[in-house]
Amino acid sequence: MKRILVAVAVIGLAGGLALAKKERPLPAPNGIELPADFADWRIISVSARSDNDTMRAVLGNKAAIKAAREGRVAPWPDGAVLAKVVWRRAGMEEWPPAAVPGDFVHVEFMLKDSRKYAQTGGWGFARWLGNDLKPYGADAGFVKDCFACHQPVKARDYVFTQPAVLPRLR
Repeated sequence: MKRILVAVAVIGLAGGLALAKKERPLPAPNGIELPADFADWRIISVSARSDNDTMRAVLGNKAAIKAAREGRVAPWPDGAVLAKVVWRRAGMEEWPPAAVPGDFVHVEFMLKDSRKYAQTGGWGFARWLGNDLKPYGADAGFVKDCFACHQPVKARDYVFTQPAVLPRLR
């Protein structure tokens, strides 16, 4: 009887976890879908913004990581995808001088496809807001705002991110 109760509890727990899984969010208004595996991508860089007190981790898919490690980022190759994960900056209670990620703000993406996104410098843009991952933008025209913001870094293939240099072992 004890084994049956344990089995029922395990099955019930597994069922509850399955129900708790987050459903895939809606695509961005321009049709770009949130890459399901982006949280497993490798890091390209980190940054912080003092104007809105946020910190960011910039992740890349395999093509972006390869390009960043080889210094082929001007321009980035087609197929590269950059993800910028943004959190509010928070202090660390145990060590006040430290800054750590606080509340999640949003995740945004740049997808390099020179032909498909020729009107926006070869980049497709998408963003999902908050923990519920609500697509950003009322319609596909939101990309005009994204592209306008990236104009100051046109000479860097419209990318603000400076890949972090890592020591290389021989």
